[in-house]
Amino acid sequence: MRIKKEFVLREVCGQNVIMGEGIKAIDFRRILVLKGSAEWIWNEAQAQGDFTVESLTERLCEEYDVTAEEAQSCVTELIEKWDKEGG
Repeated sequence: MRIKKEFVLREVCGQNVIMGEGIKAIDFRRILVLKGSAEWIWNEAQAQGDFTVESLTERLCEEYDVTAEEAQSCVTELIEKWDKEGG
């Protein structure tokens, strides 16, 4: 998987949000606020380029004190949300 190039992480009014650039920026329903580990996962997915649920889960376990099951659940839920919003 890859994060679509037209979606970026920006700070807006003190909140970290994923938003579209270009024509995608017009639809304000497609802005996602990221906090804590969600922001970290986004940045890690960007750094990996081609990522999988497994690769992000492994890195999340290395970075945070969570079980593999908790990490995988978090990563899967977040990726499903990104897919739903087109990110």
